[in-house]
Amino acid sequence: MNTVAQQSIRILIADDHAVVRQGLQHILSKTPDLVVIEEAETGREVLKKLKIIDVDVLVMDMEMPERTGWDVLLDLRISHPQLPVLILSIYSEDQFGMRFLKAGAAGYLSKTSAPEQLVNAIRLVARGGKFVSPNLADQLVLSLKHDPRKSLHDLLSEREFQVFRMIASGTPTKTIADELCISATTVSTHRSRILEKMKFTTNAELTLYASKHGLIR
Repeated sequence: MNTVAQQSIRILIADDHAVVRQGLQHILSKTPDLVVIEEAETGREVLKKLKIIDVDVLVMDMEMPERTGWDVLLDLRISHPQLPVLILSIYSEDQFGMRFLKAGAAGYLSKTSAPEQLVNAIRLVARGGKFVSPNLADQLVLSLKHDPRKSLHDLLSEREFQVFRMIASGTPTKTIADELCISATTVSTHRSRILEKMKFTTNAELTLYASKHGLIR
């Protein structure tokens, strides 16, 4: 095996849009030390492929069908705790970066980031580091002290935040229960706690808030 092959960083790309996967493949193919060895288009496919292949870095979209990027990340913290997961999303770091880092992601990047930033992020997390953008670094500092600008949705637990976004997007209770593998009763309990914490009374208020803060498309 040659030196380049020995030093190559093996990558699994996960995104439900073929054009995005092709774009990432094109960007990374220009860098000899980064090699995309597999692709996946659903969350379940990511988990299935990681049972049979070894990769150094997972680059994954936040919004994945079947199992969300969030659910996949939580599963991997148990099954593959040493695997660096770099989240790539249409949402800015301001909106979700902190939550994913706290949940165990090695880094969070907006899809509007420059290709060079993606390459540097992959190399960094492959070495065991954490990729934190300057903007996200500021958030991390603020999180260590009381911040009067803290948003209402920051009061929610990770599961509550998931349910909140799905309710705000108009997802029916049964669908939420099926996708998160919980009961409809549990979904209703989460909804009650969300409304109480955020001091709202209706789903419409949740939707308006989520839309105003760019938390849903």
